[in-house]
Amino acid sequence: MRTVAPPDNANERAIYSSIACNLDANILTAAFPLLEQGKVEALEWSFDALFWAEQVPDWFTELLQAYSAQHRLVGHGVYFSLLSGRWTAEQQQWLQHLKELTRRFSFDHVTEHFGFFTGQNFHAGAPLPIPYGSNTLRIGQDRLRRMQEACGCPVGLENLAFAYSLEEVKRHGEFLEQLVEPVNGFLILDLHNVFCQLHNFSVPYEELMALYPLDRVREIHISGGSWEASGQVPGLQIRRDTHDEAVPEEVFQLLYNTMPRCPNLKYVVLEQLGTGLQTEDSRAHFQSDFHRMQALVNQHRSTTSIRAVQPFLPIHSAVAGPVAEDAQLHEQQQQLSHILETAPSYEDAQRQLQASALAYTAWKVEEWEPHMLETAISIAQKWKPQPR
Repeated sequence: MRTVAPPDNANERAIYSSIACNLDANILTAAFPLLEQGKVEALEWSFDALFWAEQVPDWFTELLQAYSAQHRLVGHGVYFSLLSGRWTAEQQQWLQHLKELTRRFSFDHVTEHFGFFTGQNFHAGAPLPIPYGSNTLRIGQDRLRRMQEACGCPVGLENLAFAYSLEEVKRHGEFLEQLVEPVNGFLILDLHNVFCQLHNFSVPYEELMALYPLDRVREIHISGGSWEASGQVPGLQIRRDTHDEAVPEEVFQLLYNTMPRCPNLKYVVLEQLGTGLQTEDSRAHFQSDFHRMQALVNQHRSTTSIRAVQPFLPIHSAVAGPVAEDAQLHEQQQQLSHILETAPSYEDAQRQLQASALAYTAWKVEEWEPHMLETAISIAQKWKPQPR
């Protein structure tokens, strides 16, 4: 693969049209024509997805370094499990890996997902939400400080697609702002995740957007997903954030409507998993989605004056004291993971939850929507550790 450089004139731009580009043959095959044509103004790299790679090819390193040299490489973490109740050796390893990477690449910012991971295997799982309490806030703020200390650049969090209840949906934006505030952090607003919540909880767009600190949005994601029929609510289709399909029309409309509301927006990123890019048609659709995204970004950019961008750097960055942990939260997370991963049916999961340490606590399992508990079971059982 030839070395590809970012477009020379992109430094003059206020917002960069970007792709999530990882060491995946299908993603790279789909993205290469866009890279070769100089269309891709920035790269988002899921740096912790390379733990499995014995050797990273030189050409991929050169691609990353080309964007790094222009300060248009952003790091996106997947597996840190920011809100796990117990601090693990794997999380410490993750921070050390991030610190080492910052010696090789100049990240313009680094982000992670909200939530904790089900499953016992590091690098296998899907993030699920936690109660919005003082203990989880303390843990999340502590972990973000450690992330910022490791990378030395702005850090942010991505909003979650999944929620158990409408109350959770309505409190998500406020809790994200509280989490990032001590490091003066920012948000990735994933618009497909927003689409999932708009559909799954029948929330009006204007109402939901009013609950997010949009002045903290530095990056927007767009992607596709899938539909899954509910077994608990006949006729209901649940929107899932599976990243394996093209971007739906509704998400492009969300992008058009949302960009003007985000005064500190710097990156708009197209995401799709390599499993959804295995055919020529799917790769052509990916390229078409990028061109449409870029056209919307250019249209917005043409009506927006170049402005001073909020740096999102902390005023006080020191990390003091031991890592924040919560033994009770850890035990509850372990119980929840076990129930979701092993329950043979929705009814059995309900029964186990009511008999568990989560009952009548801040988790509010009694208020979980049936179709969302059903979805959580599906997510957890997809990613549960497999016997060796």
